[in-house]
Amino acid sequence: MAQALGGLLAALLLGTAGCGIPENTEVSVEGSGPAAEAGATSGGRVEPPTRTASDSPEEFVLNFLSAAAGEPDGAYGRVRQFVDTADRPRLQEKQGSAVALTVVRLIGPPRIVTSPDQSRVTLRVQQVGQLRADGVLEPPEATAPSYEFGLRPTVQESGVETDWYVVDPPAVLLLSVEALARFYTPRPVYFWSSDRSRLVPDQRYLPLAVPKDRQVSEVVRWLTGGPSDWLRKGVSPLPDRTELINNATRTDDRWEVNLNMSGADRSQLDQLGTQLAWSLPELNGQLELKINNQSRLTIDDVAQRRQAYPAYSVDDAPRRFCVYEGAVHSLEYPGEPKGPVPVAATANTNVVSAGFSRYERGILAALVVTSQNGRQHLSVGVGADPVTAFTRSQGFGAMGRPVWLRSASSSAPAGLVVADRKLYRFDAQAKLSQVALGTAGDVTAVAASPDGHRLAMIVGGALYVLAVNHGTGVLDTGSPRRLYTSLTNLSAVDWSGENTLVVAGSAGQPAIYEISVDGARETALQDTGAAVAHLSAYPANPAAQLSGKVMYEANGVAYRGVPFEQIHRDQVQDVTPPPAGVRAGNPTAPFFLY
Repeated sequence: MAQALGGLLAALLLGTAGCGIPENTEVSVEGSGPAAEAGATSGGRVEPPTRTASDSPEEFVLNFLSAAAGEPDGAYGRVRQFVDTADRPRLQEKQGSAVALTVVRLIGPPRIVTSPDQSRVTLRVQQVGQLRADGVLEPPEATAPSYEFGLRPTVQESGVETDWYVVDPPAVLLLSVEALARFYTPRPVYFWSSDRSRLVPDQRYLPLAVPKDRQVSEVVRWLTGGPSDWLRKGVSPLPDRTELINNATRTDDRWEVNLNMSGADRSQLDQLGTQLAWSLPELNGQLELKINNQSRLTIDDVAQRRQAYPAYSVDDAPRRFCVYEGAVHSLEYPGEPKGPVPVAATANTNVVSAGFSRYERGILAALVVTSQNGRQHLSVGVGADPVTAFTRSQGFGAMGRPVWLRSASSSAPAGLVVADRKLYRFDAQAKLSQVALGTAGDVTAVAASPDGHRLAMIVGGALYVLAVNHGTGVLDTGSPRRLYTSLTNLSAVDWSGENTLVVAGSAGQPAIYEISVDGARETALQDTGAAVAHLSAYPANPAAQLSGKVMYEANGVAYRGVPFEQIHRDQVQDVTPPPAGVRAGNPTAPFFLY
């Protein structure tokens, strides 16, 4: 038993490695949550294990770190069952919205020192966040790097230990990231962007213990309660004092949602209907929206509404590019579209890296180019394919990969680039303006979400996300939220899905991980062997639930796929083979167009 538990714990701590994943899946999409393979179940509900469900102290400790999982109002009661009666007053119970669970990532297995009367447990942890009653994982409030408590065994007359109680418990309700993944399902809810042009997802966690018939009501209450704090700058909440009246009700395939929401016009109700359609992906029938018991909007087919108003859209297959011998070239792979580079040859010289994006008038192109004096400039062109007219910015010592903001108006396209370790916004005329950030430190990487209203950044060696409100000529940022990850020496980041990032760093050796937008979930994708200098992802399609894809460069060599394979020169299009005896160079700085 102890050996099996040791293997289980090791698997939980290390995550899943990328080796052996079929190449065509590349990066896996966020699913609908873990399978209910453990815990008590009743009518689709999944509860954490009870105190007496353990066969060893090691298993008991893991179960104790799951006890708080489930519906918030019962969290203290479930944890108390694990705690010795004399020590239960240490847990100062809270109710309703005040309930918060301290989510931690274990650093190594629990250390248990046994003794006849009482064993001592030490947990080394990384603080990940505070899980609130509304399903939001907020930044951590606790700072403790470790927790220590005792285990008092109950002993039969024969002297055999049968189960245990916690003594001297932590004053907070602990929840491991493994328990978060096991007993909750990630459920994004969607808010309209600040300009009400796009839907922006807000990551939440729904306990699997919530009965299915009440899940719709819980999600609607999350919407009426407003967005997560870090996202507020970039989105529009529902009108003040909007509330759900009673619970949502279902008759066959028809759902009815009744709200107290004053002053809503037809346009606002229609947008709310789209919000509900995306926030409730399990609904495929009819949805009736009532305001103060009066029917105001009926969506005949919720699934059709989601298809008609996508949160964001990407093609089923990507266009891949790289830099080869100072110019951007297309990459060719079977089953993927190919075509010429959407940039005139006269501008496609001395290129270090590039970023392309589609918009309604054609192509947005940004090239980092090197001048004769060794300075790097941003060369920006906007127009029909191929783009012919470019404007060049002032020079810098070094520039990162440029990214376009999909939230910008088509009449005033804009993007972001890191230059000399500061973040700049650029426009179609290559005018750069420094972006004020709410945190200090050198900026080494930036990535824009598929919706364009959220950024991921590496600042001062740490990973952050923040919301943006894109006005004409101005990028108004919210407060950056730090994500806590087990990776160190972070070097690159991009978005692999609407609520997932791919991040390059070190996990004892250089590696790429997929990390949730709140930092709670980590999946090891690949050991890279060398530090990643350039990383690009093609985000998962939320409508078709297709997988995202990743390419990267390390040690001057470019790679694609999971498990990753090297990108070779013969996959680079429109290049002349080198003369006999001359070694061909490597493709570098791979990126996607979408």
